[in-house]
Amino acid sequence: MELLNGFKNPFRSEYKRWVFLVGLVAISHLLFQSFLLPYGNALRSLLLPGIDDSIEGNYGNVVSPVRSGSKSVVVRNTLTINGSDFSTRDVILFNDGNGGGGVGISGRKIGDWVEKGVSNVIFDGNVDDDYASENGEDLNENAVLEEVIRDQDNYVNATSRIEQVAKHGREVSISELRDVNTTSQYPALSSMANPTPNAGSSFRSTSLQSDHTVSKSNSLMVVKPGKKKMRCEMPPKTVTTIDEMNRILLRHRRSSRAMRPRRSSILDKEIFAAKSWIENGPVITNDQDLYATVFRNVSLFKRSYELMEQILKVYVYKDGKKPIFHLPILKGLYASEGWFMKLMQGNKHFVVKDPRRAHLFYMPFSSRMLEYTLYVRNSHNRTNLRQFLNDYTETISAKYPYFNRTDGADHFLVACHDWAPYETRHHMEHCIKALCNADVTAGFKIGRDVSLPETYVRSARNPLRDLGGKPASQRHILAFYAGSMHGYLRPILLKHWKDKDTDMKILGPMPPGVASKMNYIQHMKSTKYCICPKGYEVNSPRVVESIFYECVPVIISDNFVPPFFEVLDWGAFSIILAEKDIPNLKDILTSIPQERYLALQLGVRKVQRHFLWHAKPERYDLFHMTLHSIWYNRVYQIKLR
Repeated sequence: MELLNGFKNPFRSEYKRWVFLVGLVAISHLLFQSFLLPYGNALRSLLLPGIDDSIEGNYGNVVSPVRSGSKSVVVRNTLTINGSDFSTRDVILFNDGNGGGGVGISGRKIGDWVEKGVSNVIFDGNVDDDYASENGEDLNENAVLEEVIRDQDNYVNATSRIEQVAKHGREVSISELRDVNTTSQYPALSSMANPTPNAGSSFRSTSLQSDHTVSKSNSLMVVKPGKKKMRCEMPPKTVTTIDEMNRILLRHRRSSRAMRPRRSSILDKEIFAAKSWIENGPVITNDQDLYATVFRNVSLFKRSYELMEQILKVYVYKDGKKPIFHLPILKGLYASEGWFMKLMQGNKHFVVKDPRRAHLFYMPFSSRMLEYTLYVRNSHNRTNLRQFLNDYTETISAKYPYFNRTDGADHFLVACHDWAPYETRHHMEHCIKALCNADVTAGFKIGRDVSLPETYVRSARNPLRDLGGKPASQRHILAFYAGSMHGYLRPILLKHWKDKDTDMKILGPMPPGVASKMNYIQHMKSTKYCICPKGYEVNSPRVVESIFYECVPVIISDNFVPPFFEVLDWGAFSIILAEKDIPNLKDILTSIPQERYLALQLGVRKVQRHFLWHAKPERYDLFHMTLHSIWYNRVYQIKLR
């Protein structure tokens, strides 16, 4: 027995040494990995070295799905909004040295990898040819994401916020944002919804993985800038005039194309009856609240508005987490969607907690935050953005019975980003879409969709700052334009009119700075006609800016449906020209009689109240006008079985 124990003791001693050695190697490996991958999964790389990591829904710990045995570059950036580090991303780019390569991206922006020599980036072939540039800010002013509101109850600004801005229309790069060391307040995208066990699909952020993982098929293609002109850089193939738009509206009013609900409810019958009440209401000849001249039919509008106040109830989906959902941005180029979200979610008159009492259903996502959070800079691929909203739609369809009942015809969204028509295509096709990019050639449906005014808000605390302008008698400049050269139309405008006529102050980009901004504003306050040419897309914030500063807007944008087209008569306070009329611009403006100009300028001042945001909504303001147009189009679209 003693001899046997003598044999065991050496083995036990050797075994302890071996365990100690293995443990020491493991700890060294983990320490080494912690230096190289401070945001990565060092333990997983040790235990499962052969298994690819998948994209996780947690913004604080995201790993690329792509692995390569050759050269790789790891880029880590932190996106901080309102002092909340909700988007820490890992990006792995690789080049296999044989003309191939790949990209595994779970982040939103890639700032400088092109300059750093990473080449031969290959995507999965699903590239949008009609893509509008990600640098599509419409003004030459700073596009900011300040004043982001994080609490829907009190909407108090956080102490820390984004202070680096995108100048001259270029996007903010993550590497350009100032890092704020605070605790993340935003949960993972993967927890945005909690569908029932029998849900047909899950609301998953991992759709990013399928969009940016290198495919093994022959569909891979190298992205080479400048190879093909984008849709936004070319004139439209077809043009729908304003007269044709009017005919389309009347035709859709007579015959709705909306589907009949699979089962009608009492609420459907209330909306259906509202159409008769609107059309058979009293005729208004003189109304102290409304300036009848700027409306198509002020009697119909006033009766419809009053019925909306009496009847309409809206359910706001609670599903979806910040930052893409429930996080309004109240400043900058895309402020309209943020202000509507803020005011709608805080409204006690229209909003109901019980969806069974609702006539309409609001899907409160921010198209700006969708792009800012998920889009991969310079990828020219927005498939993951559309897939994300598709997953969201499938989730609420499975969790609630309301979307499927009408295929979404009683649901609405409010989105101001240029890409919103693409992002909401197909899966939200039957919803009422309030869009800034109201382009009839991009799927905008006159009579169902709503043209949302694009408002450039410079102060979230005081959206009415600098409101107004000089009286008509003190406006000595005939026409004014200043801005960046986005799209194909603005260079044509400058070619014909820049430095050609002292009455036509047609300028290019104005230099950055406060003085330049004030100069821009003073020009609009002192000009008779403010030129509003399209940029990359048909919409431009200058239309609302002109009204804000009481300058008659001259809209030059083929196929653009003006805001609130279903109720406003834009001929009473604006000039709408075809793009081909740019060479004759001065002749057209000088041929307008003084009496006509004074009537137009009066119309601008009277319609101004309908294009203003207020911290506390007022009757007939921009919030109520947007909601009314959504209601009005639903009234004229509904069908009953």
